[in-house]
Amino acid sequence: MDGRLENLLGALVVALSDSMSAAVQAAAGHPGAIGAALAVLAQEPGLGIEQLRLPLRRTQSGTVRVVDQLVADGCAERRPGRDQRSVAVRLTDKGITAAGQVLDTRHDVLRDAVAGLSGGERTALAATLAKVLASITTDAVHAEQICRLCDVRACPPRNCPVGAAAHAKPVPGTEPVPGTELIPRTAPAQGIEPAPGTRPAPGKRPAPGTKPLSGTRPEPRPIPGRYRSNGR
Repeated sequence: MDGRLENLLGALVVALSDSMSAAVQAAAGHPGAIGAALAVLAQEPGLGIEQLRLPLRRTQSGTVRVVDQLVADGCAERRPGRDQRSVAVRLTDKGITAAGQVLDTRHDVLRDAVAGLSGGERTALAATLAKVLASITTDAVHAEQICRLCDVRACPPRNCPVGAAAHAKPVPGTEPVPGTELIPRTAPAQGIEPAPGTRPAPGKRPAPGTKPLSGTRPEPRPIPGRYRSNGR
């Protein structure tokens, strides 16, 4: 082995990361975690600070600052959480529109990167990437971080290699009680319909009065798989 494969992979990761980061930041209007926060909250509305910080890989204070910026921009609002000490963060209509732009720009960058591949090459690459993703996923929290910008219509939870790996690798010390194993959350997000062929979890309903994300494509945006245990 001469290391050429690893070198090419590293170059690709850097190139795509640079392009995607620049595109997402431009769509969000801010650098850093704002774009990811928009995408996560559009796809899983009502998260608290502690829940939101996990996919963003931020401290609690850092996540508070991200939410402060979203609120200042008119993209989010704080609502009462499950108890008097907690809050639930939900996007406004402006925030939902911004999130749609973030997800669309990500899609465009990745689409352009593989535009030159044949159908057979795309199939082979997809299989290889799925295998690599499964091998590098360490636990449920890591899965949340990996999938924070994913499009579940293209990779629904039942077919997600990251989700499958998260099922097999729970967070150390947080193994679920029998009967409450890790599951991908598939409840429809704020104004977003579930992916074709999927159904909301029992008892879950879309928030009343919500509107679909706007974007360059006519279909509504889906929610990425979230890999928290039932008790979290």
